[in-house]
Amino acid sequence: MTTFGLDGIARSSRAVSRSISAENPTGGKSAGGMATEGTGAVAAGRLGRGWKISPSMDIAPGETAELASIEGPGTIRHLWCTTAPHQAWRASLLRLYWEGEDKPAVEVPLGDFFCNGWNVFSQVSSVPVAVNPNGGFNAYWPMPFRRAARITLENLAAEQMTLYYQVDYELDGVPDDAAYFHAQWRRSHPVPSGEVHTLLDGVTGAGSYVGTYLAWGVNSPGWWGEGEVKFYLDGDEEFPTICGTGTEDYFGGAWNFDVPEQGYTAYTTPYLGLNQILRPDGLYRSQQRFGMYRWHIPDPVRFAEDLRVTVQSLGIGPGQGNGLPHRYRHTSDDIASTAFFYLDAPSSASRPAAPDLLTLEVD
Repeated sequence: MTTFGLDGIARSSRAVSRSISAENPTGGKSAGGMATEGTGAVAAGRLGRGWKISPSMDIAPGETAELASIEGPGTIRHLWCTTAPHQAWRASLLRLYWEGEDKPAVEVPLGDFFCNGWNVFSQVSSVPVAVNPNGGFNAYWPMPFRRAARITLENLAAEQMTLYYQVDYELDGVPDDAAYFHAQWRRSHPVPSGEVHTLLDGVTGAGSYVGTYLAWGVNSPGWWGEGEVKFYLDGDEEFPTICGTGTEDYFGGAWNFDVPEQGYTAYTTPYLGLNQILRPDGLYRSQQRFGMYRWHIPDPVRFAEDLRVTVQSLGIGPGQGNGLPHRYRHTSDDIASTAFFYLDAPSSASRPAAPDLLTLEVD
């Protein structure tokens, strides 16, 4: 298997490079740019075959399009896609299947998978996910498979979706200890007062937790991010093995992400960031909304038997102004999470039901 990273570039390899797009939907050798019909045919005019005849695909309302079907062994190295600007990012479901399983290992709204869960563009500069102007989605998670890989996108919106995409992969052997890439999406809308939002639950087997993206909508005044992120590993019940100290701490920030005289301040770094801040506009956008990511790449959370992950919806009360002490208080915020992990099985027996449009709706 090819070594992933800069050290691997200089090393010889027997891996075979392939790429699937609307210009080469099978990834076949010498099969790119052969289309005579497609979404670019009118623009190409008389230029003829080979001149961007099929750069994208149209996905009708309610349709599930197959983006890639690959025979292994191999590893997907890069996913790129974009839509007609900001189209259906929260109204489409990206699914990835391994080894012919009928249950997807990945089932996540398109925008959330790329840290853009609010249908509003946010630039991201990180190692596994890069989002560039204006809506160029890139993912570099290594995704090994032994026999088969399949990628689909379901359009749940009422309008036709136009998708440009590319799947870059290599065909090569996969080590025996290579695990399968998974991602699950959940939403608490809102978190019931005094309860927690669950990112993962009931995942069994051995693996590594490698990342979190949260689209967090605030429903209470004051500071909202006191909640601890907790990892319950290998039989943990009431108390976790790994317990953070606060939401902004988990995402690598401090002191409410609040720079004096500047307020909430966005940042995007290789492994963590507060990449999106949507402020109320005094009209229809009534709530504060945030997007934030944390990649456990240098520090994966290993588990051998099972894993559960939660975050508290917890803020700080107003304090002295009403005669009460400065204090923590339960909140009921709108939290949508995407949890990224590797597992020793191509599908997980425990996964949330596929969300419908009302569950996905940005409001």
